[in-house]
Amino acid sequence: MHLSKFPFRPAVRALCAAAILAPVGALAADLSLSVADGPAADATLYAALYSDAAGYADSKPVASQTTPMRGGKAQLVFPNLAPGRYALRVFADENGNGKLDTNLMGMPIERYGFSNDAKGNSAAPDFEAAAIRVDADMQTVIHLR
Repeated sequence: MHLSKFPFRPAVRALCAAAILAPVGALAADLSLSVADGPAADATLYAALYSDAAGYADSKPVASQTTPMRGGKAQLVFPNLAPGRYALRVFADENGNGKLDTNLMGMPIERYGFSNDAKGNSAAPDFEAAAIRVDADMQTVIHLR
């Protein structure tokens, strides 16, 4: 049906057309992340956001951010996400070298975490365990370990 068939004034028809033809980005959502249980000393939080299992497995995030951690806490926002499933990986860089340090066995010696507070078995949890659904603005919390 054409908009000219609607019994509205031209300005209202234009507004209706704009709403109908709005870009998909109008459905975008913001994912707010709070991170807790970090180190007492100041550190830098590194956060990576993944939109699918392949990117998660290959460490190819769709977005990443860093932010200061103060008092073991940090907050950040991933804005304008398309609706879908996402997984987060975070770590607190306690010594300022820009990487997650590990011991000789490959186990992290700096605090880290995943969305859903997912835990792996001798490795990082898979995408399915860490995935969260983002359909509207939402807040999530990750507790570092």
